[in-house]
Amino acid sequence: MSKSKRIVINCWGSHGDFFPYVGLALALKARGHAPVVATPAIYREEVERAGVEHAHVGPDLDPSDETLYDRVMDQTRGGEVIVRELLMPKLAETHAQLTAAAAGADLIVGHPLTVSVPLVAERANLPWVSTVLAPMLFFSATDLPVLPQAPVLRHAGKLGSWAARRVVGFARGVTKAWFEPVHRLRAELGLPPAGHPMFEGMFSPRLTLALYSRVLGEPQPDWPPHVRTTGFVFYNGPDRALASEIQEFLAAGPPPVVFTLGTSAVGAAGSFYHESAEAARRLGVRAVLLIGSFEQNRPDELSSDVLVVERVPHQLLFPRASAIVIHGGIGTTGQALRSGRPVLVVPHGHDQFDNAHRITKLGVARTLHPKHYRARRVASELARLLGDDYRARAESVAAIVRSEGGADAAAEALERVMA
Repeated sequence: MSKSKRIVINCWGSHGDFFPYVGLALALKARGHAPVVATPAIYREEVERAGVEHAHVGPDLDPSDETLYDRVMDQTRGGEVIVRELLMPKLAETHAQLTAAAAGADLIVGHPLTVSVPLVAERANLPWVSTVLAPMLFFSATDLPVLPQAPVLRHAGKLGSWAARRVVGFARGVTKAWFEPVHRLRAELGLPPAGHPMFEGMFSPRLTLALYSRVLGEPQPDWPPHVRTTGFVFYNGPDRALASEIQEFLAAGPPPVVFTLGTSAVGAAGSFYHESAEAARRLGVRAVLLIGSFEQNRPDELSSDVLVVERVPHQLLFPRASAIVIHGGIGTTGQALRSGRPVLVVPHGHDQFDNAHRITKLGVARTLHPKHYRARRVASELARLLGDDYRARAESVAAIVRSEGGADAAAEALERVMA
């Protein structure tokens, strides 16, 4: 397109929910547009360091509140906590913030949880585009997701399409009351009623970008119209090189196993890192533990074969690993698939169980529930993953993931909407 457009990108959540939208903003900027990343204040510095304009749209969270991580990562109630305790009480405020940020915009792009986007766009008569970060969020009856509250329901499809539809109906029913404040706000604004904000109400009538690789799931007949699967939009911060401490460790021996719980589950790690260090010792492999800023995650009496650091850009470290142990958040999962290394997934909640199921089905991963995460079992799982079969399959899948060019594909699709 020849004319620069102002595109407001509203996202909310952990870094896995944030980084793809910065990557999208950078792709749009490279095409001559003026993107604005509208997100909580804690991300302002990272957005501006990337050379992108930031607009403050909450709700803001306190990352030092360690009780929050346990509540949000609860397998059964985590989703409800996010919606009912964090998002809905601030709905009117965030709607006002987004309304101000969208003034003069040509297009608004929304995250699955930024439920104000359709309201702001409709009132301002602006086009808007929805995005989906993980296949689970389509809640397809023909490709049933693994629900963290009841993973066993994933098998209901074997009973027939009626059973699969019942599972989707169950998810809809459980979450319906969570979003009542959205319907009330629509009425107050004089907007017509709309669908469930986590189901049909999530999707733009113009375009939905599925910002993940096609290896995770093919289009389904019950998807909303106008979906474009772009591939992952990779961005993991501006760092161009690993810190010298990490480079020296990597150079000193064989590739290590990398253990990480991303930026959300890391705050609810329990004994994960302690069991991980012991598993590495039992297996006789080197390890890198990414423990975040939580000192309680640091194991005692570590050998020289284990390096403990707070965080490292995944795109720089994962390709240097022999295997990767992750929580299954979609951002970390994408980086793991891209690296071509076998993966052990330890899902905690949300989309993580579904992502784990999908990459395990691909033949690049194995899955272990947190309650079974003990050193002896972890060592056994890793021993299997380090075999040639998993490595070859991981490299084959990585070739597809790397070829997709998600950022450019998404930016091009947005330009078509604006045209």
